[in-house]
Amino acid sequence: MSASLVPIPASLRRTATALAVVSAALVAGCDLTGAEAAEKATAQREADGKAVGSACRHAGRAIEDCYALNPKAQRAAIFAGWREMDEYMRENKLEAVAPSAPAPSAKAERADKAERADKLADGSGGKLEARPARAEKRAVEPPSAEVGTGRVELPPKPRVVRPEPG
Repeated sequence: MSASLVPIPASLRRTATALAVVSAALVAGCDLTGAEAAEKATAQREADGKAVGSACRHAGRAIEDCYALNPKAQRAAIFAGWREMDEYMRENKLEAVAPSAPAPSAKAERADKAERADKLADGSGGKLEARPARAEKRAVEPPSAEVGTGRVELPPKPRVVRPEPG
């Protein structure tokens, strides 16, 4: 016994072919792995590092100061930018521009970190001292609970007094 095949209409065949072509085109342009986004982010970080390095050189900062001021930037990219700007400035006989912010000294950085740590240890963080009234308003006592019973004692409901008609 042979199975009878049902003929597929030509219009349905054309629609299926067109749908397959469009689907293939959409999938081909899709980046399912995310590799392109990772490459783009890496290139952006490198470009940022080069910009930081060239700005440091233009400001007359030492490469070590540049590393200390920008700990999150890639060191290799900072150095590449610093070196490119150094070559450019030597070729064009440009002088360094004085930086607007002084380079932090190691002693000043340690003092600043110690001060922040003290504020955090106090629990104030330096923010509550500016507005103690608001901090007091926000303080709400938690409802009391009996240990081990799973019951929580809530404050009594406010009594609503309605005026009598007439």
